Amino acid sequence: MKLLLDTHTFIWWDSNPAQLSTAVLAALRDSANTVLLSVVSVWEIIIKAQLGKLRHGLPIADLVMRQQANGLELLPVSVEHVFAVEGLPLIHNDPFDRLLISQAIVEGAELVSKDQAFSCYPVRVMW
Repeated sequence: MKLLLDTHTFIWWDSNPAQLSTAVLAALRDSANTVLLSVVSVWEIIIKAQLGKLRHGLPIADLVMRQQANGLELLPVSVEHVFAVEGLPLIHNDPFDRLLISQAIVEGAELVSKDQAFSCYPVRVMW
């Protein structure tokens, strides 16, 4: 199964796994699953850190590399992902989240998120 991590899920997985559900922890530990982090989330983390809305002990590059050593794969943004945003209903106004939703749909991945607004979209959500 492909798992696309929402930004908060990635941060919690690295720094506070107790925030994750039992199902999410089990899925992340299952080596049969492919765990994806979108470059959209990396961008969002950097922007929020620059705005003072997010603090993390490590530079984001170190954080990502540490998780890549654990099998995390980076998912680039393709034009297909961007085009898929156009077909989404305007329920969620966060552009980062809308692009993550479209990536999950295009990639056939489950979006791993606590955000309940995602359930209003045609995407599989795990929490």
